[in-house]
Amino acid sequence: QVRLVESGGGLVQPGGSLRLSCTASGVFFSINRMGWYRQAPEKERELVAEITRAGNINLADFVKGRFTISRDNLQNTVYLQMNNLKPEDTAVYYCNAENHLPSFRSWGQGTQVTVSS
Repeated sequence: QVRLVESGGGLVQPGGSLRLSCTASGVFFSINRMGWYRQAPEKERELVAEITRAGNINLADFVKGRFTISRDNLQNTVYLQMNNLKPEDTAVYYCNAENHLPSFRSWGQGTQVTVSS
């Protein structure tokens, strides 16, 4: 069973930075796709960024120029560097891992990011 463990959330002032990390355990190959979603109160969960094993990146428009995603394929770890954070970035951020053959889709427990002065 694939387990995702996230870290790096917290409270930051507007304009500040945070780095989220997520490591997958229970899998012994490089996962095809890893990424980050977020969910603010009373809103639907939305994609923030994702990266494939080959390094192809998909970033949501609302984070382009501010967030970057990277990964360590050997460690099955994905990172989200968040710069110039805004109050509207406040949400629970969830790590996601998806693979084909074998097929699975797993979620982390979520980490809270709060941007406030």
